[in-house]
Amino acid sequence: MTPPEPGESANPFQFLLGDLMGMLGSSAPDQWQMTASFAHNVATGGSSEPNVEPVQRIQLEQLSRAAELSVVEATGLPVTADGRRLTCTAVTRGDWTLRVLEAWRPVLTAMAPAAGPVPAPAPTDDPSLEPSSGEDPLGGLGALIGQWASAIGPLFFGLQIGSVIGHLSHRALGQYSLALPWPLSDELLVVTGNITSFADDWSLPEEEALLWICAHQLAVNTVLTRPALRERLTELLVEIAGSAAAAQQGLASRLGRLGLADDPGSGVDLEQLQGMLGDPEELLSGLLTPEVQRTSDQLTSLAVVIDAYADHIAGQVGERMVGSHAQIAEAWYRRRIERGKGEEAAGALFGLDLDQTQVDRGRSFLSGVIERAGESGLAPLWSGARYLPTPAEVDAPGLWLERISMPELDEPSGG
Repeated sequence: MTPPEPGESANPFQFLLGDLMGMLGSSAPDQWQMTASFAHNVATGGSSEPNVEPVQRIQLEQLSRAAELSVVEATGLPVTADGRRLTCTAVTRGDWTLRVLEAWRPVLTAMAPAAGPVPAPAPTDDPSLEPSSGEDPLGGLGALIGQWASAIGPLFFGLQIGSVIGHLSHRALGQYSLALPWPLSDELLVVTGNITSFADDWSLPEEEALLWICAHQLAVNTVLTRPALRERLTELLVEIAGSAAAAQQGLASRLGRLGLADDPGSGVDLEQLQGMLGDPEELLSGLLTPEVQRTSDQLTSLAVVIDAYADHIAGQVGERMVGSHAQIAEAWYRRRIERGKGEEAAGALFGLDLDQTQVDRGRSFLSGVIERAGESGLAPLWSGARYLPTPAEVDAPGLWLERISMPELDEPSGG
């Protein structure tokens, strides 16, 4: 768009959008690389991190092997999909950040809004308000708003992802800060520096805290490599990603039309634009559809049961191998219900509600099953698709036990 000549009326907002579009068009940054760089910077504070000490790596190797044997005994399941043992790898926050971004990349990229065409003007029955061919009734500003929204959407989403994952690295103790599947591997990541801080914060023996957390992470890996659960979680994440992409695209479209006055010939309603940008509820209204909420409820219900199960297994291992197991379990629970902003934002990104009510809900399900059926009642939990609890059954473990005890009707009976 050509700048106005001296003496012509000029809208500074129009200049700003033009400059932004010029910068985005000339730079054309790689979106994923930008996301990864930003996330790494948030994780490290922009400073280089010291490597994990060799003595910590050796200690982790020894403790994780002992923890793995105990987890296999407690669950009756292999810790990997193919039955091979895991290698626990000590990583820094920055390393963890880059690795988790790659692990979650398929879902995250599916969530991102695609840069699309400029939204078309809303149709009108009044021919006098229809712009003539090739003309912008706002003197170019309407088209710029649409182009800006289309271009800035993916860029902003990438920065949002980078911020969320970078902050999450400050709280991550291991690979599974969220109970979400990773690509199948014989490696399990452990953030030893954060575990040291966790032990110091709660005055716990560092070696015992490391063993307890290894057991917890190994238990999560055991569960998330079960085919039926893995397939179900992947289905739900695909649904969440599709809904999130549609929501992001809808938001970009709304931003593209934002500020257009009712009368296209009267210019841009900057007051409306400022009001909506300053009111997140107004801007995001209607994006959380009932379908998205149902998917979120299903994903959350499975996630809290997975976490509760891993807590239970780690507790069993701790009772046998960790002198301070009761203190560690209590510190872990307190830490979980006092989630940091990185965990809350990351959970929300995937449609996970992980507040204290949900944490206690998962634990109540586990304790309810054990009270009614003993430890053996947990055995079927991850053995097939029909054994996965529904959201209603998570709130009523007796219903789950009753349902799974009934014979499965695969084929109609009769002669």
